[in-house]
Amino acid sequence: MADFLVIVESPAKAKTIERYLGKKYKVRASLGHLRDLPRSQMGIDFENNYEPRYITIRGKGPILQELKKEAKKAKKVFLAADPDREGEAIAWHLANALGIDEDTESRVVFNEITKDAIKDSFKHPRKIDMDLVDAQQARRVLDRLVGYSISPLLWKKVKKGLSAGRVQSVALRLIIDRENEIKNFEPDEYWSITGEFEKNKKKFEAQFYGNASEKIELKNEEDVKAVMATMKGNDFSVNRVVKKERKRNPSPSFTTSSLQQEAARKLNFRAKKTMMLAQQLYEGISIGKEGITGLITYMRTDSTRISETAKNDTIQFISEKYGEEYVTSKAAGKQSAKSQDAHEAVRPTSVLRTPESLKSILSRDLHRLYKLIWDRFVASQMSPAVLDTVMAELQNGEAVFRANGSQVKFPGFMKLYIEGTDDQKEEKDNILPEMSEGDVVKALEINPKQHFTQPPPRFTEARLVRTLEELGIGRPSTYAPTLDTIQRRGYVTLDAKRFIPTELGEIVHQLVSEFFPDILNIEFTAKMEHDLDSVEDGDVEWRNIIDTFFREFEKDLKVAEIEMEKVEIKDEPAGEDCEQCGSPMVFKLGRYGKFMACSNFPDCRNTKAIVKHIGVKCPTCKEGEIVERKSKKRRIFYGCERYPECDFVSWDKPIERPCPKCNELLVEKKVKKGVQINCTNCDYKEEVQ
Repeated sequence: MADFLVIVESPAKAKTIERYLGKKYKVRASLGHLRDLPRSQMGIDFENNYEPRYITIRGKGPILQELKKEAKKAKKVFLAADPDREGEAIAWHLANALGIDEDTESRVVFNEITKDAIKDSFKHPRKIDMDLVDAQQARRVLDRLVGYSISPLLWKKVKKGLSAGRVQSVALRLIIDRENEIKNFEPDEYWSITGEFEKNKKKFEAQFYGNASEKIELKNEEDVKAVMATMKGNDFSVNRVVKKERKRNPSPSFTTSSLQQEAARKLNFRAKKTMMLAQQLYEGISIGKEGITGLITYMRTDSTRISETAKNDTIQFISEKYGEEYVTSKAAGKQSAKSQDAHEAVRPTSVLRTPESLKSILSRDLHRLYKLIWDRFVASQMSPAVLDTVMAELQNGEAVFRANGSQVKFPGFMKLYIEGTDDQKEEKDNILPEMSEGDVVKALEINPKQHFTQPPPRFTEARLVRTLEELGIGRPSTYAPTLDTIQRRGYVTLDAKRFIPTELGEIVHQLVSEFFPDILNIEFTAKMEHDLDSVEDGDVEWRNIIDTFFREFEKDLKVAEIEMEKVEIKDEPAGEDCEQCGSPMVFKLGRYGKFMACSNFPDCRNTKAIVKHIGVKCPTCKEGEIVERKSKKRRIFYGCERYPECDFVSWDKPIERPCPKCNELLVEKKVKKGVQINCTNCDYKEEVQ
């Protein structure tokens, strides 16, 4: 019989840990929280200083009873939930449910699920950290007060199934504010002049800069004509050549938010998927002879700190694999002032488990994420890249052009990894021909071009996570659930991986902003996160924060209950009749936006998606038109309107004109640089900027 009982959250984690601890330990999973606030009521005792009324979660009774039985048999119970506020709260709830004294040193924490880390953590059990528990309770009570107060109002005034939370409301506000910026954006005209030059039979480009004394902006065509008039002939003299050596430092190891951002850019993963895969890598994967092994450290962190042991092992690995010159003298990473620094950065538990060695063991997505984490971590301990940069200034008359070139002199960390960017620009060598002051270069072509300023881009998941983090809103554990919630509620949709607010989202935002301005106030929400951190640090009593907030919030709530008017989302006539019963069809507002439904509901339940024609005849049947549709996963595709009689389908958007080479269908294909037009039958291609 086992002497000790260890309780963790998940079965996968339990299997991994039990392997390391041996026969004296029995490891069981609680499957997350066993106690929480009731779903059917507020669950907060306002008369008793906001005391939470916890109950056993429905369906978790048998698990709790089984754990109680096991606990009675054991000499000692260890609580080994995750090393964060949520994990500490799970441990505290378990201690209460199992009758374990809070002063007992029963809590064990570890940042990585490896044999050494697990065994060491059980040598140093500690008491439950009530400051961490209180910080979690404060967030839970705060979110319950907001959600269970505003949501019923929205149900009553708009429609059932709506919700409003602290962080999700600010995220929705950011998306709607950005959409309004785009709608109200007025483009400004500007021009550029690009010259193609040649020196020693090598061609290169240079951009118009200004004159010898200052930079000049070209606002319109007249400005361009004035510059062009000053130039005579095709000969340009080289006025100045500036050569510099520039160092580029590696990015630090991943935090939760930077992992979500980079996985979105490089792997096309949603935040929710990234965290799900990272959880599996952390809890343990069966890797042959080693058995179930945790492959990465804890994935909910805002720290870029690395342990000395991991650092030393990695430096030795880099030295052996790449050479001494690739080892950094100073590791990447500057800790953010907003970081709690509770654990290390996200990194592999052993640098010796290379992505190549695990490729045949891990699933494709797990391997891709592991490789991203491994590459980033190893690169963070590598030396800077050294680039040779050159700026050449060319002059003809009063017009000065500048050519910029760069070349990697020493790759350093770039040999392994380069951080992605939201606009997907790739860093390439741009080598200029050898030039010296006084040389003359020949202009082959001078091209003026008109441009217009562009509105700010809509938020991608990566950009929104980064913005929330920069504003100090939310914490590592909240980003993925927040983005998931605003999509599940139908407040936003994703189009080409960018957030667009729905009509429903704008209605909810308008009501919340009118009656609960503090909830949408970015500074207020960021201060609340700071206050929760103060609770964790033991500087503030959590009930004081709740009381200060609720006194003002209650006033807003009373006003809203009286003054908030009912919003009637009227059904619009769709202009066609139901093919099943003949009643008029109407447009309705649903979770994913508008759709068509029969006005004779509930007697007739006929519904149809709103069809968007793209003005292209079906190439298969030659009768129907191609329409835009959405898959079950909300991905846009194109098909014949005569489906199922005609089964034409395409993920790429067909265009009206035929291929000039073979007369077959052309489609728009999205590529990194923009859009490429491809023929579906032959090798014809067009690049579209």
